Order: sequence, then structure tokens, then C-alpha cells
Amino acid sequence: MFKTGFIGIIGRPNVGKSTLINSLVGEKIAIATHKPQTTRNRITGIKNMPPPQAGQFIFVDTPGIHRPKSALSEKMLEEVRETIRGVDLLVLMLDAEAGIVRQDRAITESLKDCNHPVILAINKIDLVAKAGLLPLIAEAQHLLPFSAIIPLCAAKGEGIEPLYREIWSLLPEGPMLFPDDLFTDQTERFLAAEIIREKITLLTHQEVPYATAVVVELFKEEEERNFIRIAATINVEKDSQKGIVIGKRGSMLKEIGRQARLEMEEFFAARVFLELFVRVRKDWSKSKREMKELGYE
Repeated sequence: MFKTGFIGIIGRPNVGKSTLINSLVGEKIAIATHKPQTTRNRITGIKNMPPPQAGQFIFVDTPGIHRPKSALSEKMLEEVRETIRGVDLLVLMLDAEAGIVRQDRAITESLKDCNHPVILAINKIDLVAKAGLLPLIAEAQHLLPFSAIIPLCAAKGEGIEPLYREIWSLLPEGPMLFPDDLFTDQTERFLAAEIIREKITLLTHQEVPYATAVVVELFKEEEERNFIRIAATINVEKDSQKGIVIGKRGSMLKEIGRQARLEMEEFFAARVFLELFVRVRKDWSKSKREMKELGYE
């Protein structure tokens, strides 16, 4: 029996959705940081499963569900709504350390009319004692009639196998939808841009990560030399943010480029030459036209 389906991973910001999809797929396809609202797009990851759970699991990572405050955050929320409507199965994530907060209750309330099965994944169980986990599971059972509740630690890969089994039991039978050597449908340009944005998010502070949009202007492969030339523009909203991203004598931009290049070389298994430029596009996250030009359709 071969099963195929789309599985949406949803939850409030910073519960570990991107870390989970990376663990489920076995490749880093979604950037993951300690800062909330890092994910802006739906990211699709593909896991081809051998028997006894033979199938093709198509995971869809989503931005954290939050109250929108700009055109960008409204667009992120619409990504979540479209995912909920279009998948076969949902995995709702909770943070075991934080417990069930008001946002979690609001999300589960919005899912009461959902026609898809919903699995509850309680993440970060390594941060709580077992005695504290059992009452949390009992409390969660009253939120929704979940198809299953799986405690796990996405960062360490704990609980992934039980989650695979539950997903397989709930998916419909169907043919393979993607080639069996594909682990994401994202373009190489998109993945390169996300790697750069991850380094900016990790290395800068305050509002800078949220005001940054990365556009890869050039992605040229030279297969005979196993070499890739990449040029990317880092767009920010203010001159002060540009100064932070560049840093004193260009030190911050050099470090962003160094870390991004090393990860790209490992990911693409090739030597990479990376050029970075910084440009101010005033209040781009508040303009639908600017967002479209920057790739946020």
C-alpha cells in the first residue's frame, strides 16, 4: 500500500515548525532561528518513505500564526490559511516548555470546523520533566479531538518515527507526485536567499531581521568547475538598518557573507563565490507593490 498526501505544519511563532520539517525531511530546507516569525513563505519538503510506511509525504511549513501588523504579516497569515485549506492532514505544534497559551487556544478554536485530521505534536519535551508533560497532554486533549498526540523533540529527532507512523495511517492511498530524488520544490535561488536571510537574522538584532528581504540577482553554475557564482541584494527599510547590516568598515556584511557562503558550499556541494549588496527600499513591508517586486507574491 502506497500513500501520498500533503501535511501542513502549523502553530504560533517559535514553536519549532521549521526545525520539525527539517527533521522530517532529513535535509535543511527551512531556516530556523530562535527569533519568532523567521519563516515567511510556505516551504515544501518531500520525504519518500520505504515500507512498511511506504509513501510520499509532502510537508508544508508555514509562518507562525500571529496578529498581522503589516502587509507582509498579512501575507504570511494568508499563506497559513491557504495551507490549512489545501492539505490532507495537519500537524499542530505546541511548545511543551511554554505550555498552552492564549494563542494556542485561539488556533485550536479556529480549527474546530476543519475537515482534515489533526495531529498534535508537543515539541521541546527535553525542556520539561515527565511529571509536567502528562498534565499538559491531558489539558491538550480538551482542545480538539486530535487524531493523535505525539510528544517530540524536533531538534534532536526524538518522536519522529511515531509521527511518521501516525501520518501514514491517516493519509489516503495515492501515486507518487514528485520524483523520488527530490526533497523540496523550492528553487536554488530561493534556498540561497533564505540561507543569507538566516545569517542576517542570527547576526543582527532588534528590528533589522524583520525589515530585511533578500533577492538573488544572479545564480550561475559552472558545472565543469563545480563552481557557483551568486550575487544577492539585501533590502532594508531604513538607512540606519543599512548601516547595521554593513557594519563598521563592512565587518558585519563580510561575516554574513562568510557564514552564508560556507553553508551554501555544503548544501550545494560546490565552491561558491558570493557577492552581497545592501539597498534601502523605504517601508517595503508595508507596500504590496514593493513586496511583489521582492518576491512576496
